[in-house]
Amino acid sequence: MGARVERIGQPKERRVLMLANHVNWLDILAIAGTSGTAFVAKSQVRDTFLVGWLASLNRTIFVARENRMDVSSQIDAVRGALTDDMSLTVFPEGTTGGGQSLLPFKTAMLKVLEPPPPGVMVQPVIVDYGALAEWIGWTGDETGAENAKRVLARRGTFPLRIHFLEPFDPSEFAGRKAIGEEARRRMEPVLPANLQRAKSSGDRVTGPHR
Repeated sequence: MGARVERIGQPKERRVLMLANHVNWLDILAIAGTSGTAFVAKSQVRDTFLVGWLASLNRTIFVARENRMDVSSQIDAVRGALTDDMSLTVFPEGTTGGGQSLLPFKTAMLKVLEPPPPGVMVQPVIVDYGALAEWIGWTGDETGAENAKRVLARRGTFPLRIHFLEPFDPSEFAGRKAIGEEARRRMEPVLPANLQRAKSSGDRVTGPHR
């Protein structure tokens, strides 16, 4: 699809909950391809054009966030996967954004870390599209099909860097909101630095748009 993916940092392979920013459905391919992680996604994703299929390929755990009566069983499913030595990724923004800044975090799924399963770490992850971030972002009223058609029609290549930041122990923080805040604190400085680098270093996206 034109992405030249570069992994920066070392993904933890087992007993880790990764928290990543979310820009586009390509994030799923890039993060999974560089780390082998599975995902936790809202149940609506399962029926979304292309995205649902991509998610189902990688042992995604689908959760119905609006079903408050079934929250405990959903949390148990995620906790069980982590206890079984899996690597799971959550997009705490809850939706895709423009890639230039972080949206507010929704920490309901981080309840799985109250308390954390033994030995489980949290690893912040930044998906960095550089100069292409704003264009490739899946935002507004654009449907999944429309975004896929637009992205797949693009010619040429572009850099896509996946930054795996240093993992931290969630047991050192008082609950899911504090854990989310710590992950955000580590992630926020990376995005502006990457955008500035893309502008100053000559990162170029090659090939014209159709």
